[in-house]
Amino acid sequence: MYLNRKNSIGRAVAAVAVTMAVSACSTSRAEELDARTVYGDESAIGDGTARTYITTHNGVPQEVGILLTESALNGLPKAHDAGGIHEMGHTTFERVLAMPKDNGTPFKHVLLNWNPGGHEPPGIYDLEHFDFHFYTIDVAERLAIDPKDPEFQKKGERTPTPDLIPNGYIMPAPLAFPRMGVHWVDPKSPELNGQPFTRTFIYGSWDGKLIFAEPMITKQFLESKQNFVAPLPEPARYATPGYYPTEYTIRWDEKARVYRIALGGLTARGITD
Repeated sequence: MYLNRKNSIGRAVAAVAVTMAVSACSTSRAEELDARTVYGDESAIGDGTARTYITTHNGVPQEVGILLTESALNGLPKAHDAGGIHEMGHTTFERVLAMPKDNGTPFKHVLLNWNPGGHEPPGIYDLEHFDFHFYTIDVAERLAIDPKDPEFQKKGERTPTPDLIPNGYIMPAPLAFPRMGVHWVDPKSPELNGQPFTRTFIYGSWDGKLIFAEPMITKQFLESKQNFVAPLPEPARYATPGYYPTEYTIRWDEKARVYRIALGGLTARGITD
């Protein structure tokens, strides 16, 4: 009788263990299904590639970023090589990265700039680096930022209202860059306070609207394969409802041999049920 009872208890415990294992496995699979990453088309960069991606959970955007292969840092063009755009005292090489088709973020495309000699101001950003512009306007509207426009300077000087500017950011000068816009900086950034430039975060505006968010990262920092995360200040409000970043990250994936430069912590702003 004791043996039968003992065997019954053993079978019950085993059944519970199997049930828990199956449940845990099902939960894990459900979580995997709920978390999804979609990618944009690849574009050649150096000896490698770059492409955009968006990660969602239960259909809600969590992160938007750029996947840059390790080999993309090799074979990059020099300032005198063909294909560069020479203007405003420096040379840049541009790539437009399309967003994934399944895009629930406010960002419509990414403009990647490789700057082999850096750019102004001298002594600060004149190191070889990448600019990763995440634009909330489409390519045609961005290309219309053209000095041939008789309103070019006025549109650059037309700033967003203060409540639309991320907390603490300033516009040093209404200097508009063709195909980009006007840049806003955080005066507390290390490189603006006597430290070497390694990575920083910039915003951009045009004709009264905030139009891009931009991590700027030196090639040397990427090659160091450091992981980095920093919070992003937010404006008091957003002109357009959507999922906006609250942090930016630079991550090195040793297994996949890729870098991920991302706007993360996407949070609903101005969205009502």
